[in-house]
Amino acid sequence: MTGQKIDGITVSNTVKERVRKAVQELKSEGITPCLATILVGENLASATYVKNKQKGCAEVGIITKDHKLPESFSQQEMNSLVDLLNKDHSVHGILIQLPLPKQLDEFSTISRISPIKDVDGLTPYNVGLLSSGKAILKPCTPSGIMEMFDYYKIDLAGKHAVIINRSNLVGKPLYHLLLEKNATVTTCHSKTQNLKEHCQNADILITAIGDRTKFILTADMVKEGAVVIDVGISRENGKIAGDTDYEEIVKKASFVTPVPGGVGPMTVAMLLKNTVTAASISKGFVSD
Repeated sequence: MTGQKIDGITVSNTVKERVRKAVQELKSEGITPCLATILVGENLASATYVKNKQKGCAEVGIITKDHKLPESFSQQEMNSLVDLLNKDHSVHGILIQLPLPKQLDEFSTISRISPIKDVDGLTPYNVGLLSSGKAILKPCTPSGIMEMFDYYKIDLAGKHAVIINRSNLVGKPLYHLLLEKNATVTTCHSKTQNLKEHCQNADILITAIGDRTKFILTADMVKEGAVVIDVGISRENGKIAGDTDYEEIVKKASFVTPVPGGVGPMTVAMLLKNTVTAASISKGFVSD
């Protein structure tokens, strides 16, 4: 069999079109959705991510307020900036690009964001809502993966889903989202024993390692007809690559995401969706 490529660009465009219409409706009510971005330091990868997010906002009519800060930016200065943006009624979403320099505490910085402006879905309040099945603003990459399942009509109920990642950005929130769809979920990580066996038993296999020197998902690790989602991003021979041996796995799986062009575009699309949702919450159009 030959599996079907899950085209993240196509799915993300459908999300962007819905967002574009929502932006127009909000503007007709006198509301212009606005995302504030915060980038600390000169990390080139982070700068590229922020630029792509700002470009995506411009495409759908969301305005952005860009905050590029020096590497030496202090915790006190960061706290003051976040407090200022929380109080700014023209700003509906706040995005702090991670990772942060060592002098900034990531948890306390993220926790300071108002939950209704938390477009990454990472504040303790929104994490708690997610675990209770009540979240409105959900982490972008996991919710983007769920959007792809919906688009391709991939039924998750009763399926065994294996996640190779336990991060706050991907693995943990994805665990809860899959449970909501009645999947049976196993989370694997660096200390997991018999990883290959876990993978071979998966109907839905999601990998998010991002380092091909440490891990590559090969075809012999994949169950016949499984759905494989590749979240990993690394560079190999000057090219962007994921965690999977895509060309071999696509011959065995039912659906596979490529890298690039898979999960990546969905992350930006769901950020745009969250920003519009946050703008709607701020005006009472969506209950928080």
